[in-house]
Amino acid sequence: MSIRLSFAAALLASAAPAWAATHSIEPGEGAQEALQEALILAEPGDEIVLAAGRYTLTDGLSLAVDNVTVRGAGMEGTVLDFTGQQGSGEGLLVTSDGVTLRDFALENPKGDGVKSKGADNIVYSAIRVTWTGGPDASNGAYGIYPVESTGILVTGCEVSGASDAGIYVGQSRAITVRDSVATDNVAGIEIENSRDAIVERNYVTRNTGGILVFDLPGLPVTNGGNVIVRDNLVAANNTPNFAPPGNIVAGVPRGTGIMVMANEKVWIGGNVVRDNPTAPFMVLAYTETFDDDRYNPYPREVVIAQNNVDAGATDPDLEGGEMLLAAFGGTLPPILWDGIGAGEDRHTLMATPEIGAWSLNLTQQGQSLGEAQPGPADLPAYGQPWDFGAIGAPAELEQRLGA
Repeated sequence: MSIRLSFAAALLASAAPAWAATHSIEPGEGAQEALQEALILAEPGDEIVLAAGRYTLTDGLSLAVDNVTVRGAGMEGTVLDFTGQQGSGEGLLVTSDGVTLRDFALENPKGDGVKSKGADNIVYSAIRVTWTGGPDASNGAYGIYPVESTGILVTGCEVSGASDAGIYVGQSRAITVRDSVATDNVAGIEIENSRDAIVERNYVTRNTGGILVFDLPGLPVTNGGNVIVRDNLVAANNTPNFAPPGNIVAGVPRGTGIMVMANEKVWIGGNVVRDNPTAPFMVLAYTETFDDDRYNPYPREVVIAQNNVDAGATDPDLEGGEMLLAAFGGTLPPILWDGIGAGEDRHTLMATPEIGAWSLNLTQQGQSLGEAQPGPADLPAYGQPWDFGAIGAPAELEQRLGA
């Protein structure tokens, strides 16, 4: 009897992987129906494999099953073409946990590219989202768009043409965005109202603004911070802003490299920041009025450490830019600060001494730029890098890719 029970237990222990199924999808007639059916009928542990080719889709897709992998034949090999999409929804919406998306592309979705909402422990690997007509206000807002989640890994992805942010992570925690390329978006990479994030080894170019770390009022999750921005190449972000009017990023000046607004404990180091003609680095308080008792509009403990940066800005997209250039001898120093502090007990902004800074010398949150009194800024030096504790995507997500 004990031998039979042991054998039965062994069968049960091995049943989960044995039952996992592979759903293979081919391009061509009926591909959309077959793909959406697979996304609906998949069981946890299943893999949906998309063969190489171009899939012509007229509607968005959705996945609501936990622990499913959707895998293509490479971001150039498997292309989901949403040019003829009806409506304005996402190309793919994910609302389940433990999902892995890898090795395929989405082109010309009417809304966002891939949105995952409330989807914990999600992996985006080698996903490409492109609006093939280039920068345009009618393009979808976000390319890769995880929101309201814990555990996010974005790696080896490419996004271009988003009218808000190419890679956007919002209201989330335990985040890594790495080894990705963001070009020709309004914002290349944006971390918003999120904590415990690492943005590293990305190439960010030809956007309006390169990397943005924002905190905004009035959202379910606020008080973003604990963010590391390191070892990125942020170069030639000089595309005129094409965001639809009213979007928060519509106010980002052309030529912004790395911008921090109203966050706490942000470490910016080891980046190559070149040819960003308004400001290689910009640190600001939130500029609008707000009605949210939870919200702190000031940047706090922002460190601009050792970075490979050029002499600064030579063509600022700012009111009175020519006069500013003349006042500073033809080049604005690399760091632009609005001058608004978070209180005497907490340094707003610290920087390595060799990087020059200038300030708008504003004194209160909400002041207009017309009240600015620009001048050089003498910033305090930072101490040793602080201990961020647990930060970045969980190790399990890395291991999942290796498997």
